[in-house]
Amino acid sequence: MTTSEEQEQEQEREQTRVHVFRDDALGDHDAVGLAEAIRRGEVGAAEAARDAAARVRAAEARLNAVQVHIDVPAHRSEPAGAFAGVPTFVKDNTDYQGLPTGHGSAAFAPKTARRHAPFARQFLSTGVTVLGKTRLPEFGFSPTTEYEDAEPVRNPWHTGHSAGGSSGGSAALVAAGAVPVAHANDGGGSIRIPAACCGLVGLKPTRGRMVANAQGRRLPIDLVTDGVVSRSVRDSAAFLAAAEQHWRNPRLPPVGLVEGPSERRLRIGLLLDSPNGVPSDDATRTAVTETAQRLERLGHTVEPVELSIDPRFTQDFLTYWGLLSFLIGVTGRTLGTDFDRRRMDGLSRGLRETYVSNWQGTPGVLRRLKRTREPYAAAFRGLDLVLSPVLAHTTPQLGHLAPTVAYETLIERILAYVAFTPVNNVVGTPSISLPATHTTPDGLPIGVMFSGRPGAERTLLELAFELEADAPFRRLQDV
Repeated sequence: MTTSEEQEQEQEREQTRVHVFRDDALGDHDAVGLAEAIRRGEVGAAEAARDAAARVRAAEARLNAVQVHIDVPAHRSEPAGAFAGVPTFVKDNTDYQGLPTGHGSAAFAPKTARRHAPFARQFLSTGVTVLGKTRLPEFGFSPTTEYEDAEPVRNPWHTGHSAGGSSGGSAALVAAGAVPVAHANDGGGSIRIPAACCGLVGLKPTRGRMVANAQGRRLPIDLVTDGVVSRSVRDSAAFLAAAEQHWRNPRLPPVGLVEGPSERRLRIGLLLDSPNGVPSDDATRTAVTETAQRLERLGHTVEPVELSIDPRFTQDFLTYWGLLSFLIGVTGRTLGTDFDRRRMDGLSRGLRETYVSNWQGTPGVLRRLKRTREPYAAAFRGLDLVLSPVLAHTTPQLGHLAPTVAYETLIERILAYVAFTPVNNVVGTPSISLPATHTTPDGLPIGVMFSGRPGAERTLLELAFELEADAPFRRLQDV
């Protein structure tokens, strides 16, 4: 390749990248760093909110990540909490008092929330300043944040690619530098997938670690756990510790504040391909293999592991998602008085229609999904954690997983992509996505995933700190 061709390629990459880091109150701080600057009086909370709002407007022109933007939020005179004064966003499937909750859907006109959801209160207890709500695909069903009749959320590393889903709006804003940290939640990979796509840290906590939402408590299997996406391990660790100060589940061991790596060396299982037979692509395998080599260099033991889950798991999980879509279609009037299930997008409709034609198998599906905890536990005998890909292949271009794709083709593509993350949601175990050192040929991030037993967040964070210290994560503004 000639020098001029290399220059043209670099110019093209520059045109497709989006970041809004600048010399203002936020600088290049993560959430912990910005909160410390506010506590020391070096930066004011109002100043941080103002500059973040300006960054959001600049990023939004190209990323389409925001659903609702509060331009002038209310500020406490003396912010309190680990993230006191840190500007952030709430994902638009969570009620925030005074703002509509749209769930990414065009099937209804959303109602304005009269009160905060339980998790919104837990999130606010950390001291954050909420600037608005981020976009998600309809009802969080898709691993990409795309729509039938609206602009997609774009990946700030390359605007022609997916930002992941369902917390794609939050991940795009954090990766681009608009805010240091943002709310995300995960019902099948929706924290870890966008974190992997956008080069972020994404921790899915153990089921029950965060306050539960009312909908999840009524379901036979509560898949969804709330959390954040962040640019640093210490932000995810600080958030978890601060959230525990608001409420801690007495049935789980406390995590506390994790501040760095542990001296304990771990036995880590290596899983390169999906337990249901979906192979990983070459770039993803390389990213995971190189991570395993780093772990061994750091003194950990890495060995192959098998996760012998029921071969019907993937289809069972898909059936359960169809049940969720069916229930939304039945109860949608609670979201908005003009709800019309015929206006749900192609993915939601396809999930619902497929479920309706196979609903008789629901009891068996639920039994098999609940039994997944047994082979999961068996895989961890003698192991502390398991290393795997987050996704079976690298981040796709926009349109590949769009809800406009014919349902049969779309589902085939989704199942060939989201092959690793759902197990943790069904079993309820913690899992974290971290940026790998290896990237795609055009520089897009690739995520690697570590999973643990219930309550293993401390071990996950300690190892994440160690990997981050060994090879600091790439920053979009430095590429």
